[in-house]
Amino acid sequence: MAEAETKKSPTTDELWAVLKTVEDPELHMSIVELGLVYDVVVDDEGMVTVDMTLTSPACPVGPLLQGMIYHKATEVEGVEDVEVNLVWSPPWDPREMASEEVKMALGIW
Repeated sequence: MAEAETKKSPTTDELWAVLKTVEDPELHMSIVELGLVYDVVVDDEGMVTVDMTLTSPACPVGPLLQGMIYHKATEVEGVEDVEVNLVWSPPWDPREMASEEVKMALGIW
C-alpha cells in the first residue's frame, strides 16, 4: 500500500480540540476559550495554518504561545508542519470573543 493511502489527514475539529488544551500562562485559561485563536486551516498535504492574536500587542508571552501551538498541533496525526500567524485585526475584545465561562471567570458582564 502506498504511503499516501495510509496517511491520515488531520481535521480542523481535531486541531481545534488540541488547541483548546493550550493555556495562556498568565491567565491560566484556554487560548481558544479566550477567543485568541481566530482560524485553523489544514491543507491536503497536512500543512496547518493557525491565525491568532494576543491579549495586547505588548503581550510578553506571544512567542511562548506560538511555540505551544506549534508543539501541540504537530502531535496530531497527519500534521506535517504548522505556521502560526499573529494577526491584529480584529483587535481582541474579551467581551465579544471569549466564551461565557471565561467572561464569568474574568468578571466580564
